[in-house]
Amino acid sequence: MKTDEIWTNALDFLGQAWWVEVLTTQPRCTYYFGPFGGAELANRAVSGYVEDLQSESAQEIKTQVKRCQPNRLTIEHDLED
Repeated sequence: MKTDEIWTNALDFLGQAWWVEVLTTQPRCTYYFGPFGGAELANRAVSGYVEDLQSESAQEIKTQVKRCQPNRLTIEHDLED
């Protein structure tokens, strides 16, 4: 395991890693991509995640880079209602 992976895993364990949160309205989902060791790394990855979701016909895509510790990587809100 590389040093940067160890650092990122430690940050994630402590809830201090950076994640890309993506919200879509169709499907009505929240996606988390990460973890990242810094906000800059996470921001650089955003466009690739948006492109992937656009190719799957997701609509009204909103992104946010933030520190968090998601319990699930994909939350399908329509299934929870």
